[in-house]
Amino acid sequence: MHAFTVELYMIKKILFSTFLALLAVVLYFNPNFKTIATGVAILLFGMIMLEEGFKVFTKGPLQNILKKATDKLYKGITAGALVTALIQSSSLVSVITISFISAGLITLSGGLGLIFGANIGTTATAWLVAGFGLKIKISALAMPMLIFGLIFSFKKNATLKGVGNVLAGLGFFFLGIHYMKEGFDYFKDYIDLTQFAVSGYLGAIIYAGLGIVITTILQSSSATLALILTALAAGQIEYQNALALAIGANVGTTITAVLGSLSSNTAGKRLAVAHLIFNVSTGLISLALIFPLANFVNSLSEFLNIGSKDYTLKLAIFHTIFNVLGVLLMIPFIKRLEKFLLKLFIDYKDKAIDEPKFLNTAILEFPGTLISAVLNESKYLYKKVIFKIVSHALSIHRNDIKSDEKIKDIINKSDEIILTDVEDMYYTKVKNIYGQIIHYTAKGQQDLKLTKQQNKRLAEIKLANRRMVEIIRDSRELEKNVTRFLDSDNAYVKKEYDKFRKKIVKVLRVIYKFRKNEEKEVYFNQLMNLKKEAKNAIHSDNKSLDKLIRKELITTDMASSLVNDNVNVNDLIKRLIQVAELLYSEKDVILENEK
Repeated sequence: MHAFTVELYMIKKILFSTFLALLAVVLYFNPNFKTIATGVAILLFGMIMLEEGFKVFTKGPLQNILKKATDKLYKGITAGALVTALIQSSSLVSVITISFISAGLITLSGGLGLIFGANIGTTATAWLVAGFGLKIKISALAMPMLIFGLIFSFKKNATLKGVGNVLAGLGFFFLGIHYMKEGFDYFKDYIDLTQFAVSGYLGAIIYAGLGIVITTILQSSSATLALILTALAAGQIEYQNALALAIGANVGTTITAVLGSLSSNTAGKRLAVAHLIFNVSTGLISLALIFPLANFVNSLSEFLNIGSKDYTLKLAIFHTIFNVLGVLLMIPFIKRLEKFLLKLFIDYKDKAIDEPKFLNTAILEFPGTLISAVLNESKYLYKKVIFKIVSHALSIHRNDIKSDEKIKDIINKSDEIILTDVEDMYYTKVKNIYGQIIHYTAKGQQDLKLTKQQNKRLAEIKLANRRMVEIIRDSRELEKNVTRFLDSDNAYVKKEYDKFRKKIVKVLRVIYKFRKNEEKEVYFNQLMNLKKEAKNAIHSDNKSLDKLIRKELITTDMASSLVNDNVNVNDLIKRLIQVAELLYSEKDVILENEK
Protein backbone atom coordinates (compact mmCIF):
# COMPACT_ATOMS: atom_id res chain seq x y z
CA MET A 1 0.00 0.00 0.00
CA HIS A 2 2.92 2.31 0.74
CA ALA A 3 4.22 1.91 -2.84
CA PHE A 4 0.75 2.83 -4.13
CA THR A 5 0.63 6.03 -2.09
CA VAL A 6 4.13 7.04 -3.17
CA GLU A 7 3.11 6.52 -6.82
CA LEU A 8 -0.03 8.55 -6.16
CA TYR A 9 2.08 11.35 -4.72
CA MET A 10 4.32 11.31 -7.81
CA ILE A 11 1.26 11.37 -10.11
CA LYS A 12 -0.03 14.39 -8.22
CA LYS A 13 3.30 16.20 -8.69
CA ILE A 14 3.35 15.38 -12.40
CA LEU A 15 -0.26 16.53 -12.82
CA PHE A 16 0.45 19.76 -10.99
CA SER A 17 3.56 20.49 -13.09
CA THR A 18 1.64 19.71 -16.28
CA PHE A 19 -1.20 21.96 -15.12
CA LEU A 20 1.20 24.88 -14.53
CA ALA A 21 2.75 24.43 -17.97
CA LEU A 22 -0.68 24.26 -19.68
CA LEU A 23 -1.88 27.28 -17.72
CA ALA A 24 1.14 29.30 -18.83
CA VAL A 25 0.54 28.32 -22.48
CA VAL A 26 -3.21 29.10 -22.29
CA LEU A 27 -2.62 32.48 -20.66
CA TYR A 28 0.03 33.34 -23.25
CA PHE A 29 -2.08 32.43 -26.28
CA ASN A 30 -5.46 33.40 -24.81
CA PRO A 31 -5.24 36.30 -22.32
CA ASN A 32 -9.08 36.26 -22.06
CA PHE A 33 -8.74 33.20 -19.84
CA LYS A 34 -6.91 35.23 -17.18
CA THR A 35 -10.11 36.46 -15.47
CA ILE A 36 -11.26 32.88 -14.83
CA ALA A 37 -7.79 31.85 -13.65
CA THR A 38 -7.66 34.90 -11.37
CA GLY A 39 -11.08 33.99 -9.96
CA VAL A 40 -9.94 30.42 -9.21
CA ALA A 41 -6.74 31.71 -7.56
CA ILE A 42 -8.66 34.22 -5.40
CA LEU A 43 -11.22 31.59 -4.41
CA LEU A 44 -8.49 29.09 -3.43
CA PHE A 45 -6.72 31.77 -1.40
CA GLY A 46 -10.03 32.53 0.30
CA MET A 47 -10.46 28.86 1.20
CA ILE A 48 -6.93 28.74 2.63
CA MET A 49 -7.74 31.78 4.80
CA LEU A 50 -11.04 30.20 5.85
CA GLU A 51 -9.20 27.05 6.91
CA GLU A 52 -6.56 29.03 8.80
CA GLY A 53 -9.27 31.06 10.49
CA PHE A 54 -11.21 28.01 11.62
CA LYS A 55 -8.01 26.32 12.85
CA VAL A 56 -8.02 28.84 15.71
CA PHE A 57 -11.33 27.39 16.86
CA THR A 58 -10.32 23.75 16.26
CA LYS A 59 -7.95 23.93 19.24
CA GLY A 60 -10.77 23.42 21.71
CA PRO A 61 -14.50 23.34 21.01
CA LEU A 62 -14.38 21.95 17.47
CA GLN A 63 -11.95 19.14 18.29
CA ASN A 64 -13.93 18.39 21.41
CA ILE A 65 -17.19 18.13 19.43
CA LEU A 66 -15.60 15.78 16.90
CA LYS A 67 -14.01 13.63 19.62
CA LYS A 68 -17.22 13.29 21.65
CA ALA A 69 -19.36 12.62 18.57
CA THR A 70 -17.64 9.35 17.69
CA ASP A 71 -19.25 7.01 20.23
CA LYS A 72 -22.30 6.55 17.93
CA LEU A 73 -22.28 6.31 14.13
CA TYR A 74 -25.21 8.67 13.60
CA LYS A 75 -23.56 11.26 15.88
CA GLY A 76 -20.28 10.99 13.96
CA ILE A 77 -22.02 11.42 10.59
CA THR A 78 -24.03 14.40 11.88
CA ALA A 79 -20.99 16.09 13.45
CA GLY A 80 -18.87 15.52 10.33
CA ALA A 81 -21.58 16.99 8.11
CA LEU A 82 -22.30 20.05 10.28
CA VAL A 83 -18.64 20.90 10.93
CA THR A 84 -17.70 20.52 7.24
CA ALA A 85 -20.67 22.66 6.19
CA LEU A 86 -19.61 25.33 8.68
CA ILE A 87 -15.89 25.49 7.92
CA GLN A 88 -16.22 24.67 4.19
CA SER A 89 -13.33 22.22 4.31
CA SER A 90 -13.68 18.44 4.28
CA SER A 91 -9.87 18.35 4.02
CA LEU A 92 -9.51 19.99 7.45
CA VAL A 93 -12.00 17.53 8.95
CA SER A 94 -10.03 14.67 7.33
CA VAL A 95 -6.74 16.02 8.76
CA ILE A 96 -8.26 16.37 12.25
CA THR A 97 -9.76 12.86 12.06
CA ILE A 98 -6.52 11.22 10.85
CA SER A 99 -4.60 13.10 13.55
CA PHE A 100 -7.09 11.92 16.22
CA ILE A 101 -6.92 8.29 15.09
CA SER A 102 -3.11 8.38 14.86
CA ALA A 103 -2.95 9.67 18.44
CA GLY A 104 -5.43 7.05 19.67
CA LEU A 105 -8.05 9.64 20.64
CA ILE A 106 -10.83 8.05 18.59
CA THR A 107 -11.48 4.61 17.08
CA LEU A 108 -11.52 3.67 13.41
CA SER A 109 -15.32 3.27 13.39
CA GLY A 110 -15.66 6.72 14.98
CA GLY A 111 -13.41 8.19 12.28
CA LEU A 112 -15.46 6.52 9.54
CA GLY A 113 -18.59 8.30 10.79
CA LEU A 114 -16.85 11.69 10.66
CA ILE A 115 -15.52 11.09 7.13
CA PHE A 116 -18.90 9.92 5.82
CA GLY A 117 -20.52 12.98 7.37
CA ALA A 118 -17.87 15.26 5.88
CA ASN A 119 -18.93 14.08 2.41
CA ILE A 120 -22.47 15.25 3.10
CA GLY A 121 -21.12 18.52 4.55
CA THR A 122 -19.30 19.35 1.30
CA THR A 123 -22.69 19.77 -0.41
CA ALA A 124 -23.08 23.06 1.49
CA THR A 125 -20.59 24.66 -0.93
CA ALA A 126 -22.83 23.89 -3.90
CA TRP A 127 -25.84 25.41 -2.12
CA LEU A 128 -23.83 28.46 -1.03
CA VAL A 129 -22.60 29.16 -4.58
CA ALA A 130 -25.77 28.17 -6.45
CA GLY A 131 -28.30 29.67 -4.07
CA PHE A 132 -26.40 32.76 -2.99
CA GLY A 133 -23.13 33.45 -4.80
CA LEU A 134 -24.62 33.39 -8.31
CA LYS A 135 -27.95 35.04 -7.49
CA ILE A 136 -26.87 38.46 -6.21
CA LYS A 137 -24.11 40.99 -6.86
CA ILE A 138 -21.78 39.18 -4.52
CA SER A 139 -18.79 41.52 -5.01
CA ALA A 140 -20.68 44.22 -3.11
CA LEU A 141 -20.86 41.90 -0.07
CA ALA A 142 -17.31 40.61 -0.51
CA MET A 143 -15.67 44.02 -0.12
CA PRO A 144 -16.93 44.79 3.44
CA MET A 145 -15.97 41.23 4.46
CA LEU A 146 -12.46 41.78 3.11
CA ILE A 147 -12.07 45.18 4.80
CA PHE A 148 -13.19 44.06 8.27
CA GLY A 149 -11.57 40.66 7.88
CA LEU A 150 -8.14 42.08 7.08
CA ILE A 151 -8.41 44.61 9.94
CA PHE A 152 -9.17 41.81 12.43
CA SER A 153 -6.54 39.49 10.95
CA PHE A 154 -3.76 41.89 12.02
CA LYS A 155 -4.84 41.72 15.67
CA LYS A 156 -2.64 39.83 18.14
CA ASN A 157 -5.63 38.26 19.90
CA ALA A 158 -5.96 34.71 18.50
CA THR A 159 -9.78 34.77 18.48
CA LEU A 160 -10.01 38.13 16.69
CA LYS A 161 -7.32 37.00 14.26
CA GLY A 162 -9.32 33.82 13.58
CA VAL A 163 -12.55 35.79 13.01
CA GLY A 164 -10.63 38.13 10.70
CA ASN A 165 -9.27 35.24 8.63
CA VAL A 166 -12.74 33.69 8.38
CA LEU A 167 -14.29 36.99 7.20
CA ALA A 168 -11.44 37.69 4.78
CA GLY A 169 -11.62 34.08 3.56
CA LEU A 170 -15.34 34.41 2.83
CA GLY A 171 -14.67 37.75 1.12
CA PHE A 172 -12.03 36.25 -1.15
CA PHE A 173 -14.25 33.18 -1.71
CA PHE A 174 -17.15 35.32 -2.99
CA LEU A 175 -14.82 37.66 -4.89
CA GLY A 176 -13.33 34.62 -6.62
CA ILE A 177 -16.83 33.48 -7.67
CA HIS A 178 -17.50 36.98 -9.00
CA TYR A 179 -14.35 36.93 -11.16
CA MET A 180 -14.95 33.37 -12.33
CA LYS A 181 -18.52 34.26 -13.34
CA GLU A 182 -17.36 37.39 -15.16
CA GLY A 183 -14.55 35.44 -16.78
CA PHE A 184 -16.88 32.78 -18.17
CA ASP A 185 -19.37 35.42 -19.38
CA TYR A 186 -16.55 37.25 -21.17
CA PHE A 187 -14.88 34.05 -22.35
CA LYS A 188 -17.99 32.72 -24.15
CA ASP A 189 -17.77 35.63 -26.63
CA TYR A 190 -14.58 34.05 -27.94
CA ILE A 191 -14.87 30.31 -27.29
CA ASP A 192 -17.95 28.21 -26.63
CA LEU A 193 -16.82 25.30 -24.42
CA THR A 194 -20.14 23.50 -24.95
CA GLN A 195 -18.82 22.41 -28.33
CA PHE A 196 -16.68 19.94 -26.35
CA ALA A 197 -19.74 18.41 -24.68
CA VAL A 198 -20.05 14.63 -24.90
CA SER A 199 -23.44 13.00 -24.36
CA GLY A 200 -24.40 9.63 -22.88
CA TYR A 201 -22.42 7.42 -20.55
CA LEU A 202 -19.21 8.09 -22.50
CA GLY A 203 -19.54 11.79 -21.69
CA ALA A 204 -20.30 10.96 -18.05
CA ILE A 205 -17.11 8.86 -17.78
CA ILE A 206 -14.91 11.44 -19.57
CA TYR A 207 -16.16 14.39 -17.49
CA ALA A 208 -16.01 12.42 -14.22
CA GLY A 209 -12.36 11.72 -15.02
CA LEU A 210 -11.84 15.41 -15.76
CA GLY A 211 -13.43 16.26 -12.36
CA ILE A 212 -10.95 13.92 -10.63
CA VAL A 213 -7.98 15.55 -12.39
CA ILE A 214 -9.12 19.13 -11.63
CA THR A 215 -9.73 18.32 -7.94
CA THR A 216 -6.40 16.53 -7.63
CA ILE A 217 -4.67 19.66 -8.94
CA LEU A 218 -6.70 22.18 -6.93
CA GLN A 219 -6.71 19.92 -3.82
CA SER A 220 -10.26 21.09 -3.07
CA SER A 221 -13.57 19.60 -4.20
CA SER A 222 -15.25 22.82 -3.01
CA ALA A 223 -13.14 24.91 -5.40
CA THR A 224 -13.88 22.47 -8.24
CA LEU A 225 -17.61 22.69 -7.51
CA ALA A 226 -17.50 26.48 -7.52
CA LEU A 227 -15.72 26.34 -10.89
CA ILE A 228 -18.33 23.89 -12.29
CA LEU A 229 -21.25 25.98 -11.05
CA THR A 230 -19.93 29.27 -12.44
CA ALA A 231 -19.17 27.62 -15.79
CA LEU A 232 -22.66 26.08 -15.78
CA ALA A 233 -24.28 29.43 -14.92
CA ALA A 234 -22.42 31.01 -17.84
CA GLY A 235 -23.64 28.25 -20.16
CA GLN A 236 -20.11 27.04 -20.88
CA ILE A 237 -20.76 23.40 -19.97
CA GLU A 238 -23.76 21.15 -20.50
CA TYR A 239 -25.86 20.25 -17.44
CA GLN A 240 -25.29 16.47 -17.77
CA ASN A 241 -21.54 16.95 -18.13
CA ALA A 242 -21.62 19.19 -15.04
CA LEU A 243 -23.24 16.37 -13.06
CA ALA A 244 -20.40 14.03 -14.06
CA LEU A 245 -17.81 16.67 -13.15
CA ALA A 246 -19.37 16.93 -9.67
CA ILE A 247 -19.10 13.14 -9.23
CA GLY A 248 -15.44 13.27 -10.30
CA ALA A 249 -14.77 16.10 -7.83
CA ASN A 250 -16.04 13.90 -5.01
CA VAL A 251 -13.68 11.10 -5.96
CA GLY A 252 -10.74 13.47 -6.48
CA THR A 253 -10.98 14.91 -2.97
CA THR A 254 -9.87 11.57 -1.48
CA ILE A 255 -6.38 12.23 -2.84
CA THR A 256 -5.89 14.76 0.00
CA ALA A 257 -6.77 12.13 2.62
CA VAL A 258 -4.55 9.48 1.00
CA LEU A 259 -1.57 11.83 0.78
CA GLY A 260 -2.21 12.98 4.36
CA SER A 261 -2.09 9.37 5.53
CA LEU A 262 1.44 8.84 4.17
CA SER A 263 2.88 10.33 7.36
CA SER A 264 0.33 8.77 9.72
CA ASN A 265 0.35 5.43 11.47
CA THR A 266 -1.63 2.28 10.64
CA ALA A 267 -4.89 3.74 11.97
CA GLY A 268 -4.53 6.85 9.79
CA LYS A 269 -3.84 4.75 6.70
CA ARG A 270 -6.93 2.65 7.39
CA LEU A 271 -9.09 5.78 7.51
CA ALA A 272 -7.61 7.16 4.28
CA VAL A 273 -8.28 3.89 2.43
CA ALA A 274 -11.82 3.82 3.88
CA HIS A 275 -12.32 7.37 2.54
CA LEU A 276 -11.02 6.27 -0.86
CA ILE A 277 -13.27 3.16 -0.94
CA PHE A 278 -16.31 5.18 0.12
CA ASN A 279 -15.85 7.97 -2.42
CA VAL A 280 -14.94 5.67 -5.30
CA SER A 281 -17.92 3.38 -4.53
CA THR A 282 -20.27 6.37 -4.25
CA GLY A 283 -18.83 7.79 -7.49
CA LEU A 284 -19.28 4.52 -9.40
CA ILE A 285 -22.87 4.06 -8.15
CA SER A 286 -23.73 7.69 -8.97
CA LEU A 287 -22.15 7.38 -12.40
CA ALA A 288 -24.14 4.22 -13.14
CA LEU A 289 -27.35 5.93 -11.99
CA ILE A 290 -26.55 9.41 -13.33
CA PHE A 291 -29.48 9.63 -15.73
CA PRO A 292 -32.15 8.14 -13.40
CA LEU A 293 -30.87 10.46 -10.66
CA ALA A 294 -30.99 13.43 -13.06
CA ASN A 295 -34.62 12.59 -13.88
CA PHE A 296 -35.40 12.35 -10.16
CA VAL A 297 -33.80 15.77 -9.62
CA ASN A 298 -35.98 17.22 -12.42
CA SER A 299 -39.14 15.85 -10.75
CA LEU A 300 -38.02 17.09 -7.33
CA SER A 301 -37.18 20.55 -8.75
CA GLU A 302 -40.61 20.75 -10.33
CA PHE A 303 -42.19 19.83 -6.98
CA LEU A 304 -40.09 22.52 -5.23
CA ASN A 305 -40.97 25.15 -7.87
CA ILE A 306 -37.37 25.42 -9.05
CA GLY A 307 -37.13 26.61 -12.66
CA SER A 308 -36.44 23.94 -15.26
CA LYS A 309 -33.48 26.01 -16.52
CA ASP A 310 -32.07 26.74 -13.06
CA TYR A 311 -29.28 24.21 -13.58
CA THR A 312 -27.05 25.48 -10.77
CA LEU A 313 -29.67 24.76 -8.08
CA LYS A 314 -30.47 21.43 -9.71
CA LEU A 315 -26.76 20.54 -9.60
CA ALA A 316 -26.71 21.40 -5.87
CA ILE A 317 -29.71 19.06 -5.35
CA PHE A 318 -28.01 16.30 -7.38
CA HIS A 319 -24.76 16.73 -5.41
CA THR A 320 -26.62 16.42 -2.09
CA ILE A 321 -28.69 13.42 -3.20
CA PHE A 322 -25.76 11.32 -4.42
CA ASN A 323 -23.68 12.05 -1.31
CA VAL A 324 -26.53 11.16 1.05
CA LEU A 325 -27.28 8.09 -1.07
CA GLY A 326 -23.64 7.02 -0.82
CA VAL A 327 -23.71 7.25 2.98
CA LEU A 328 -27.01 5.32 3.22
CA LEU A 329 -25.66 2.57 0.96
CA MET A 330 -22.39 2.28 2.93
CA ILE A 331 -23.87 2.21 6.46
CA PRO A 332 -24.84 -1.52 6.33
CA PHE A 333 -21.28 -2.39 5.23
CA ILE A 334 -19.37 -0.36 7.83
CA LYS A 335 -18.58 -3.37 10.07
CA ARG A 336 -17.36 -5.38 7.08
CA LEU A 337 -15.31 -2.41 5.88
CA GLU A 338 -13.75 -2.09 9.32
CA LYS A 339 -12.84 -5.82 9.40
CA PHE A 340 -11.35 -5.57 5.90
CA LEU A 341 -9.19 -2.60 6.91
CA LEU A 342 -8.02 -4.34 10.09
CA LYS A 343 -6.86 -7.29 7.98
CA LEU A 344 -5.36 -5.07 5.28
CA PHE A 345 -3.08 -3.21 7.69
CA ILE A 346 -1.05 -4.77 10.50
CA ASP A 347 -2.16 -3.54 13.89
CA TYR A 348 0.38 -1.58 15.91
CA LYS A 349 0.39 -4.36 18.53
CA ASP A 350 1.90 -6.69 15.95
CA LYS A 351 4.73 -4.30 15.15
CA ALA A 352 8.23 -4.79 16.51
CA ILE A 353 8.33 -3.62 20.12
CA ASP A 354 11.04 -1.03 19.36
CA GLU A 355 8.94 0.77 16.74
CA PRO A 356 6.80 3.75 17.82
CA LYS A 357 3.10 2.86 17.75
CA PHE A 358 1.51 6.32 18.03
CA LEU A 359 4.23 8.77 16.96
CA ASN A 360 4.10 10.16 13.41
CA THR A 361 3.97 13.59 11.80
CA ALA A 362 0.13 13.53 11.69
CA ILE A 363 0.02 14.06 15.49
CA LEU A 364 1.84 17.40 15.13
CA GLU A 365 -1.27 19.06 13.67
CA PHE A 366 -2.81 19.91 17.06
CA PRO A 367 -1.62 20.20 20.69
CA GLY A 368 -4.21 17.68 21.87
CA THR A 369 -3.15 14.96 19.45
CA LEU A 370 0.53 15.54 20.25
CA ILE A 371 -0.04 15.14 24.00
CA SER A 372 -2.32 12.14 23.56
CA ALA A 373 0.12 10.35 21.21
CA VAL A 374 3.18 10.99 23.40
CA LEU A 375 1.20 9.87 26.46
CA ASN A 376 -0.07 6.69 24.76
CA GLU A 377 3.45 5.88 23.48
CA SER A 378 4.83 6.32 27.01
CA LYS A 379 2.10 4.13 28.49
CA TYR A 380 2.78 1.44 25.90
CA LEU A 381 6.52 1.55 26.67
CA TYR A 382 5.83 1.35 30.40
CA LYS A 383 3.41 -1.57 30.36
CA LYS A 384 5.04 -3.62 27.56
CA VAL A 385 8.78 -3.05 28.04
CA ILE A 386 9.52 -1.62 31.49
CA PHE A 387 7.17 -4.10 33.19
CA LYS A 388 8.94 -6.95 31.35
CA ILE A 389 12.46 -5.70 32.13
CA VAL A 390 11.76 -5.29 35.87
CA SER A 391 9.90 -8.59 36.30
CA HIS A 392 12.49 -10.59 34.35
CA ALA A 393 15.32 -8.89 36.26
CA LEU A 394 13.68 -10.41 39.36
CA SER A 395 13.29 -13.78 37.56
CA ILE A 396 9.50 -13.50 37.93
CA HIS A 397 7.01 -14.18 35.13
CA ARG A 398 4.68 -11.27 34.26
CA ASN A 399 1.57 -13.45 34.20
CA ASP A 400 2.22 -14.42 37.84
CA ILE A 401 2.34 -10.73 38.80
CA LYS A 402 -0.97 -10.10 37.00
CA SER A 403 -2.61 -13.11 38.64
CA ASP A 404 -4.37 -13.28 42.04
CA GLU A 405 -1.87 -15.82 43.36
CA LYS A 406 -0.34 -14.93 46.73
CA ILE A 407 2.91 -13.02 46.30
CA LYS A 408 4.64 -15.25 48.86
CA ASP A 409 3.77 -18.33 46.79
CA ILE A 410 4.98 -16.63 43.60
CA ILE A 411 8.36 -15.89 45.19
CA ASN A 412 8.70 -19.42 46.53
CA LYS A 413 8.01 -21.08 43.19
CA SER A 414 10.07 -18.60 41.11
CA ASP A 415 13.44 -20.20 41.80
CA GLU A 416 14.60 -20.56 38.21
CA ILE A 417 16.72 -17.80 36.74
CA ILE A 418 15.27 -15.92 33.76
CA LEU A 419 18.31 -14.86 31.78
CA THR A 420 17.81 -11.20 30.85
CA ASP A 421 20.27 -8.87 29.18
CA VAL A 422 18.84 -5.60 30.51
CA GLU A 423 21.40 -3.46 28.70
CA ASP A 424 20.64 -5.15 25.38
CA MET A 425 16.90 -4.68 25.96
CA TYR A 426 17.48 -0.98 26.55
CA TYR A 427 19.40 -0.51 23.30
CA THR A 428 17.13 -2.72 21.16
CA LYS A 429 13.69 -1.98 22.62
CA VAL A 430 13.73 1.27 24.59
CA LYS A 431 16.32 3.73 23.31
CA ASN A 432 14.70 4.37 19.91
CA ILE A 433 11.21 4.93 21.34
CA TYR A 434 12.57 7.12 24.15
CA GLY A 435 14.45 9.20 21.58
CA GLN A 436 11.33 9.50 19.39
CA ILE A 437 9.23 10.66 22.36
CA ILE A 438 11.77 13.38 23.16
CA HIS A 439 11.98 14.35 19.46
CA TYR A 440 8.22 14.71 18.95
CA THR A 441 7.78 16.51 22.27
CA ALA A 442 10.46 19.06 21.37
CA LYS A 443 9.08 19.43 17.82
CA GLY A 444 5.56 20.02 19.13
CA GLN A 445 6.72 22.57 21.70
CA GLN A 446 8.56 24.41 18.95
CA ASP A 447 5.88 24.34 16.23
CA LEU A 448 2.61 24.44 18.19
CA LYS A 449 1.21 27.16 20.41
CA LEU A 450 0.78 25.31 23.69
CA THR A 451 -0.95 26.56 26.81
CA LYS A 452 0.86 26.60 30.15
CA GLN A 453 -1.13 23.52 31.19
CA GLN A 454 -0.20 21.64 28.00
CA ASN A 455 3.51 22.47 28.44
CA LYS A 456 3.29 21.26 32.01
CA ARG A 457 1.67 17.98 30.90
CA LEU A 458 4.41 17.39 28.32
CA ALA A 459 7.05 18.11 30.97
CA GLU A 460 5.43 15.47 33.21
CA ILE A 461 5.42 12.91 30.40
CA LYS A 462 9.11 13.65 29.65
CA LEU A 463 9.92 13.23 33.36
CA ALA A 464 8.09 9.88 33.37
CA ASN A 465 10.22 8.69 30.45
CA ARG A 466 13.42 9.83 32.15
CA ARG A 467 12.38 7.87 35.25
CA MET A 468 11.78 4.80 33.06
CA VAL A 469 15.38 4.98 31.83
CA GLU A 470 16.51 5.21 35.47
CA ILE A 471 14.32 2.18 36.31
CA ILE A 472 16.18 0.21 33.63
CA ARG A 473 19.51 1.23 35.17
CA ASP A 474 18.34 0.15 38.66
CA SER A 475 17.01 -3.15 37.23
CA ARG A 476 20.33 -3.85 35.51
CA GLU A 477 22.23 -3.58 38.83
CA LEU A 478 19.62 -5.58 40.72
CA GLU A 479 19.41 -8.34 38.09
CA LYS A 480 23.12 -9.17 38.45
CA ASN A 481 22.80 -9.98 42.15
CA VAL A 482 19.37 -11.63 41.92
CA THR A 483 20.85 -14.01 39.34
CA ARG A 484 23.93 -14.52 41.49
CA PHE A 485 22.18 -15.24 44.82
CA LEU A 486 18.89 -16.82 43.73
CA ASP A 487 20.25 -20.35 44.15
CA SER A 488 22.85 -19.44 46.76
CA ASP A 489 23.77 -21.97 49.46
CA ASN A 490 23.49 -19.15 51.98
CA ALA A 491 19.83 -19.19 53.08
CA TYR A 492 20.12 -15.72 54.68
CA VAL A 493 21.23 -13.83 51.60
CA LYS A 494 18.67 -15.72 49.51
CA LYS A 495 15.95 -14.73 52.00
CA GLU A 496 16.96 -11.04 51.80
CA TYR A 497 16.79 -11.05 48.00
CA ASP A 498 13.41 -12.78 48.16
CA LYS A 499 12.29 -9.90 50.39
CA PHE A 500 13.44 -7.45 47.73
CA ARG A 501 11.60 -9.42 45.07
CA LYS A 502 8.45 -9.55 47.19
CA LYS A 503 8.45 -5.77 47.73
CA ILE A 504 8.84 -5.00 44.02
CA VAL A 505 6.29 -7.61 42.91
CA LYS A 506 3.76 -6.12 45.32
CA VAL A 507 4.30 -2.69 43.77
CA LEU A 508 4.09 -4.06 40.21
CA ARG A 509 0.81 -5.82 41.00
CA VAL A 510 -0.79 -2.67 42.46
CA ILE A 511 0.46 -0.64 39.47
CA TYR A 512 -1.06 -3.21 37.11
CA LYS A 513 -4.43 -2.93 38.88
CA PHE A 514 -4.16 0.85 38.98
CA ARG A 515 -3.50 0.89 35.19
CA LYS A 516 -6.52 -1.31 34.55
CA ASN A 517 -8.75 1.31 36.24
CA GLU A 518 -10.18 -1.19 38.68
CA GLU A 519 -11.13 0.89 41.73
CA LYS A 520 -8.56 3.44 40.63
CA GLU A 521 -8.71 5.57 43.75
CA VAL A 522 -8.21 2.57 46.06
CA TYR A 523 -5.08 1.41 44.21
CA PHE A 524 -3.74 4.96 43.93
CA ASN A 525 -3.91 5.28 47.73
CA GLN A 526 -2.13 1.93 48.05
CA LEU A 527 0.64 3.18 45.75
CA MET A 528 1.06 6.36 47.81
CA ASN A 529 1.43 4.24 50.95
CA LEU A 530 3.98 1.98 49.22
CA LYS A 531 5.87 5.07 48.06
CA LYS A 532 5.98 6.37 51.63
CA GLU A 533 7.15 2.98 52.90
CA ALA A 534 9.97 2.96 50.32
CA LYS A 535 11.18 6.36 51.58
CA ASN A 536 11.34 5.12 55.17
CA ALA A 537 12.50 1.56 54.42
CA ILE A 538 16.21 2.20 53.79
CA HIS A 539 17.10 2.77 57.47
CA SER A 540 14.92 -0.05 58.88
CA ASP A 541 16.21 -2.51 56.25
CA ASN A 542 19.82 -1.53 57.01
CA LYS A 543 19.26 -2.42 60.69
CA SER A 544 18.31 -6.01 59.79
CA LEU A 545 21.35 -6.20 57.47
CA ASP A 546 23.61 -4.95 60.30
CA LYS A 547 22.33 -7.79 62.48
CA LEU A 548 23.25 -10.39 59.82
CA ILE A 549 26.72 -8.87 59.45
CA ARG A 550 27.35 -8.76 63.22
CA LYS A 551 26.37 -12.40 63.58
CA GLU A 552 28.55 -13.23 60.55
CA LEU A 553 25.62 -14.97 58.85
CA ILE A 554 26.61 -13.43 55.51
CA THR A 555 29.98 -12.61 53.99
CA THR A 556 31.23 -9.03 53.56
CA ASP A 557 30.74 -9.41 49.79
CA MET A 558 27.12 -10.40 50.31
CA ALA A 559 26.65 -7.54 52.79
CA SER A 560 28.03 -5.03 50.30
CA SER A 561 25.66 -6.28 47.60
CA LEU A 562 22.66 -6.20 49.95
CA VAL A 563 23.36 -2.65 51.17
CA ASN A 564 23.68 -1.34 47.61
CA ASP A 565 20.64 -3.24 46.37
CA ASN A 566 18.58 -2.06 49.33
CA VAL A 567 19.03 1.49 48.03
CA ASN A 568 18.40 0.35 44.44
CA VAL A 569 15.18 -1.47 45.36
CA ASN A 570 13.68 1.46 47.22
CA ASP A 571 14.69 3.90 44.48
CA LEU A 572 13.25 1.51 41.89
CA ILE A 573 9.94 1.33 43.78
CA LYS A 574 9.70 5.11 44.11
CA ARG A 575 10.40 5.57 40.39
CA LEU A 576 7.92 2.87 39.32
CA ILE A 577 5.20 4.56 41.38
CA GLN A 578 6.14 8.04 40.19
CA VAL A 579 5.87 6.95 36.53
CA ALA A 580 2.46 5.36 37.19
CA GLU A 581 1.35 8.54 38.93
CA LEU A 582 2.54 10.77 36.08
CA LEU A 583 1.06 8.65 33.28
CA TYR A 584 -2.16 7.26 34.74
CA SER A 585 -3.48 9.82 37.21
CA GLU A 586 -6.60 11.78 36.24
CA LYS A 587 -4.70 14.56 34.48
CA ASP A 588 -5.47 13.73 30.89
CA VAL A 589 -7.96 16.48 30.08
CA ILE A 590 -6.22 17.20 26.80
CA LEU A 591 -8.71 18.74 24.41
CA GLU A 592 -11.10 20.15 26.98
CA ASN A 593 -8.45 22.47 28.39
CA GLU A 594 -7.23 23.81 25.05
CA LYS A 595 -7.94 27.49 24.48
